[in-house]
Order: sequence, then structure tokens, then C-alpha cells
Amino acid sequence: MSKLAKSDAEVKRIKCVQFGVFKPEEIRARSVCEITHPILEENGIPKENGLLDPRMGTTDRGFKCATCSMGKDECPGHFGHIDLGKPVLHIGFIVRILQVLRCVCYHCSRLLVDSNGPLPRRIFEKYKDQPMKRLREILKLCQNKKECGGGNDMDDVKKDGVDSLAKTSGSGCGNVLPHYSKKGIEIHMEFPQDVKMEGDPKKALSAEQIYNIFKRISREDAVMLGFNIDLARPADFVLTVLPVPPPCVRPSVKFDTGGASSSDDLTYKIAEIVKANNSLKKQEKDGAASHVVDNLVDWLQYHVATLFDNELPGLPKSMQRSGKPIKSIRQRLVGKGGRVRGNLMGKRCDFSARTVITADPNLEIDQVGVPRSIAMNLSYPERVTKYNIKRMRELVSNGPNFHPGAKTITNTEGVHFDLRYVKKLHDVPLEVGYIVERHISDGDLVLFNRQPSLHKMSIMAHRVKVLPYSTFRMNLMCTSPYNADFDGDEMNLHVPQTHQARAEAQEIMLTPNQIITPQSNQPVMGIIQDSLLALHKMTFRDSFLTKDRFFNILMYMDSWDGTIPIPAILKPEALWTGKQVLSLCLPKVNLSKMANGAEDHETIMSPGDKLVHIVQGELLCGNIDKSTMGKKAGGLIHTIWLECGKYETKLFVAEIQRIVNYWFMECSHTVGIGDTIANSATMDEIREVIDKAKIEVRKLIKTAQRGKIERQPGKTVIETFEKQVNTVLNKTRDTAGKAVMKRLPRGNNINTMVTAGSKGNNLNLCQIIACVGQQNVCGKRIPCGFRDRTLPHFLKEDLGPEAPGFFENSYLKG
Repeated sequence: MSKLAKSDAEVKRIKCVQFGVFKPEEIRARSVCEITHPILEENGIPKENGLLDPRMGTTDRGFKCATCSMGKDECPGHFGHIDLGKPVLHIGFIVRILQVLRCVCYHCSRLLVDSNGPLPRRIFEKYKDQPMKRLREILKLCQNKKECGGGNDMDDVKKDGVDSLAKTSGSGCGNVLPHYSKKGIEIHMEFPQDVKMEGDPKKALSAEQIYNIFKRISREDAVMLGFNIDLARPADFVLTVLPVPPPCVRPSVKFDTGGASSSDDLTYKIAEIVKANNSLKKQEKDGAASHVVDNLVDWLQYHVATLFDNELPGLPKSMQRSGKPIKSIRQRLVGKGGRVRGNLMGKRCDFSARTVITADPNLEIDQVGVPRSIAMNLSYPERVTKYNIKRMRELVSNGPNFHPGAKTITNTEGVHFDLRYVKKLHDVPLEVGYIVERHISDGDLVLFNRQPSLHKMSIMAHRVKVLPYSTFRMNLMCTSPYNADFDGDEMNLHVPQTHQARAEAQEIMLTPNQIITPQSNQPVMGIIQDSLLALHKMTFRDSFLTKDRFFNILMYMDSWDGTIPIPAILKPEALWTGKQVLSLCLPKVNLSKMANGAEDHETIMSPGDKLVHIVQGELLCGNIDKSTMGKKAGGLIHTIWLECGKYETKLFVAEIQRIVNYWFMECSHTVGIGDTIANSATMDEIREVIDKAKIEVRKLIKTAQRGKIERQPGKTVIETFEKQVNTVLNKTRDTAGKAVMKRLPRGNNINTMVTAGSKGNNLNLCQIIACVGQQNVCGKRIPCGFRDRTLPHFLKEDLGPEAPGFFENSYLKG
């Protein structure tokens, strides 16, 4: 890469970016030449005033720029211009042109409302800093005007509390106004039928007419319409001078054979514009008929429009000689292959890998399991120093086919040695200052990403852990910020190649730094699924561990200080509680929080054990669930992150997952068919609730058939009936669900998962055991769509509960 030239320009901080529209005089001032010839070269030399004029820059190594005297790599390019024989519309501003035309008079170019009137002044003050809204509000005042200055823009004066005598001055010309419409890239106007006009009252408005109307708009009226006169005037929406991009924007492709070249699509299109413009000027100079000139203007407008956008609706595409559509400016910017998404935004690059992800609860949250095959393919350039030369020699000796090894060596003179082709790896010279492309190994920093990357936490830094097999492994806590699951999702990995990139990844992007999101100032990751369920069951009041199991768990604790707490029960056997195990992992924090399903009067000794009370890292009471260990604001993870920092939080969640996973190996959890069956008393109550609902629906049907149903405001009789029936049936499912939840035994494994927050909810439990209930589409019962039936199995116009989607059976019954 060539060195960037040192600039003497003053360095300043950018406060804002302001966009405007180039004025014709600005285009000419910035231009280095006028393009008048549609040819590229003459006798092998770029033609002056041609499409490759040397003053605009060069793409050929054999020529220097005639403006800045720099070569092709240094010259940034300089714009030229084309003076158009007739004005043409800028297709990017067609809608704005139409809006302005509807706000000013066709005859005198005055604003159709009095700019000093109370309503326009109020709009101006209200939307002083919002010019787009100001234009829309003025357009609303002008859209019903029939003649210039003849209307009254004070129709709503009394409503707004302004003096009703204050009216428009009526200073307009009084002429009748046409109606404007857009057809393709043309603007048509039509006068009322009772107005006598010369020629056709309905015709296309030429760009020259629009330019003349806009040129007469006063400065005050333009400001009222939302224009900043210094940056954009209405007349600038019509092109009279066309800027021509330099050759470096549209480089020609030269062939090796014969020195021939192929022009860029933009060059081809600009040549067509120059030809059409020259023909137009010649015909106008020769006094050609008006229809001939009009046809040439239309042809020029077509070429200018397709230079900007070659996919305009209602306009044929401009083609190359080969029949391929021209790639216009817009097509080069938008879409997947455009400048923004194709070149400027991130994508897969060198030193990256992609494969399927799977879960590994034994990894820490800032680790990622990398397959050995990928670790041997990706590399990091490490410079040899006197401190690491011994390790580097070992890596070079291992070569590229054994991990950890190395792939290439670069000496101090920049010569590369590929170790794949070296027979005696032990004899490879290695000195201080050499660069070794070594395999990535445990502890290396990498960037991990899952698409779509919707927020900052979609790309985070992890530390490598080289593992066997062929998938990336990750801790389950990290699935939330990535929005990942393990049903076949793939993720991307990138290895930073410089110390600066590694430092940025470590200090900014490392996973512990991203536990708290700045968007809502709360955690984006927490303990989930089996780890959360195990933690929930381990902290039951009747969950005890024997001496051997408790001591085994201590071996999984990195933070254990060697002190064994006194057992909660001493006789007849020493037993420790699950709460004591958790307390050994907790940092010295305080927390008091209600668990899910807690009553308002919950206390420390309540039977439900729903008050979580932690004092100086000791869990005194409470059953841990999702509200405490999940990604909730004010939870335990949030508290530890705030009180102890990100490093302590990382160690805590890693340690607690290791412990509960070991505990779960012996105190397992499973869901059997017995967990889906309620006792006979519960089933009788559910049957009674459903029967009552059916009777109530039949009563509503009879009431509706007799015409005695009371219609609700804003609804028809049918809508009122459907609303009432839907309310009854939805209430039935909720009532049946409450009956199930009330009688479920504490040991029900589905209910344990629901209360822990690891999987499912009360609705799922109700549908498994009690009844599936009413199925709604857009908040309503399923409508008839099969000849007045929901399905062929039902009668026509069946209004009962079953036909429109009420299922009284549960998933268990089928």
C-alpha cells in the first residue's frame, strides 16, 4: 500500500453533515472542463473536452493528470460538466417538484396562501426547524385552491382561536390553477373544462416551463416552503448543467490483445447524453420545428434519467450494444452488491471460519470451543523475541500438520517460508525479529458473530479453547445476546491480526464487558435451561447433600478458600443444604428479592420460600429461579456485576454452572407420562368448567337468533356476539388452567420447570393437562372460509364453540 500524502489541512471535529443541491454556477466552478465530444481518445491520446479529458484525471499509468500533475494512484479525480441545451428534470426530486408546483401559481409563481397570514405564520413558527413538515403543512393549505389569490386560507381560523376578520390579502394574479399529476418521469397538468385555453388543456409540463416557474419564486416564499436558499432553491431541482464524474469513477478496461478497451457503463451513458445534447443544440440553432426539438429534449431527459436510475417504472431500460442493461449510479449504490452493503459494510473476510454451533456448559462465558481442524488452518502472526523464541522453535518444529504448530515464517527482509514445503523443520533458522504465522491456540482472542447482527452484542470477543470434533462450542448463557439456538445455527469467527485489534477486542468486546447492555442498563444474559432448573431444585428447603457429595462439589469450586461450613443437620448424619453450596460461590453481596409467584405478604419463614434473602454472600432463605438468576434488572447477576465487577461476575456464573451440572448428574430431572395426568377430582372440575361454558355459549346463540342481543358501540350485532362468545371460551381455558395449577403436586416435573422459569409456562401446562382451549386468529374466532364452514366436517354457519376453533381436549387426550 502506498503511503498517504501528509496533509497540512487543519484537523477539526465534525459537528454535523449538511446536504444540499448543487447550483449550476457551483457545478461550473468545481468543473475543470466542459465535455462536448462523445469520443474517448484521438490517435491513442485522451481527447480534450472528451469523455476522458486529461484534466479530469487518469486511469492509465502512462499519463499524468493535467490538473494536479499526479499519477493514477494519487490523483483523486476532478469533475467535468455538460451545459445542457434545454433544462431536464432531476428524477430524484420529482415528488418535491410536484409538491412545490401545487403550492405556487402556474402563472405568477406566487405562494397560493398569504405567507403573512396567521395560519402560515403559525405553521412557520411551529415547524421552524422541520422544513419537510413545513412544506407538507403548506401543501395542505394550498391543495384545495382553485385560483391564485382568490381563495381564503382561513377556513379553520375560528377553530384555532384567531380573529376571523384576518384574511388573505388576495394579492395573487387571480388566474385559474391547473391540476398536476405524475406519470412516470413526466408531470402533467390539466385545467378545468370551463376554462378557455389555447391548445390542449391537458398536456405534459416541460422541464423548461417548470424551471421558469421555479425561477420566479421569491426568496420569502421559498423559505416558507422549507427551503434553505443558501443550500437549495426550487429551480435547482431542474438540471441545466450536468456534472460529469472523473474517469477513476468509471475506469475503462483495457485488453492485452491489440490495446483495445471496453468503456464503463457510465462512460457509455454520458456519451449518449453528449450526443443527444449536441443534436439538440444543432437543431435549435438551425431553427428546426418545435416537435423535432421536443423529441430531442425527451431523448435527452431519458438518457439523463437512466444515468441516475435504469430501473424507473414505466421507462424502458437503457441497454448496451450486447443487450445487457446499463448499470446506473443508483444500481451501483443500492442492494446486496452495491457500494454500501457490498463494499463498505462488514462481511466474511480472511482469517475467518464458519461452522455449526453446539452447547458446552463447561466452557466459561468468554470462551469458545474451536475445532482442531479450524485451529490448524487459522493463524496469528507473532513476532519472535528473546522471551518467546524457545516456544516459537517448538511450534516451527511441529510444522503445519500438528497442533500447536506454525504455517509460515517471514524473515526481517520480508521473505516468506512456507513450512508445508520444508522437509527438515528442525533445521529452519529462527531469529529475533522474524514473524511466525502460528496456529491459534488456547487463550487467543477471536471475534464471534451470528447473523443478523442487529445490536452491539451480536459480535463479541471470546478466548479460544481448542477442542475435538467439528462444531463451535459455546456457553448457553451467550445464546441470548446472539439470539442463537442449537437447531443447526451457524456462526462466524474472525482472528484479529494485530496487537491493536486484540487490545480492542479484550478491553471493549470481551463477553464479560457485554453482560450489561447500555440500551436498557440491564443484563442481556443469565443462567438458563438445565442450569437454572438444577439451581432451582438445589435450593429447595428439603434439598440435602451427604458428606461425600458435598466434598466432591467443593472440588469444582475455584473460589473455595478451604473452609468447610458447619452442616445444617448434624445427627444422625451430617447433611449440607443446597443453599449452603450456593453461598460458597457467592461474592459478598446483599440482595432481597421476591421469586416468581410470591404472595404480597411473603416473609422469611413463609411455607412457599419465595423471598430470596442474601446477606454478605450467604443465602439465608428463598428459592432461586429465573427472576433471581435470569437476565432481569436487579437480579443476582446484575447486583454482582455492579458491586464486584465484570471479572467476578464471569467467575461466579462459570463456577455455579459447573457445580449444578455435577449436582444434576446425581439428582436428575425427567418428564414422564405421569406428570401430564391430573387426578380424577381435577378432571371432574375441568369437565364441569367446560360444560358450563358450552351451556353459556348456547344461551348466547339463542339470544342472538331471537335478535335480543345488545349491540356494543362501534360494533355490528355479529361482531358483538363473536366478542361475547370469545370472552366466555377464553375464560374457560384460564379457569381450567387455574384448577390444574391448584391441585398439581409439588413434585410435578413440568410444574417445576415452569416455576423455575427454565422452560414452559402455565398456559403450556394447562393445554397439556386440561384443555387446549379457543384458537384465535387476529384476536377473533376462526372465520368460515370453506362455503360457510371452517372445515368440511362441520355444518354450514355453525356458531357453536367447536367449529370456530374451541378444543375441549388436552394434548394428552389428543
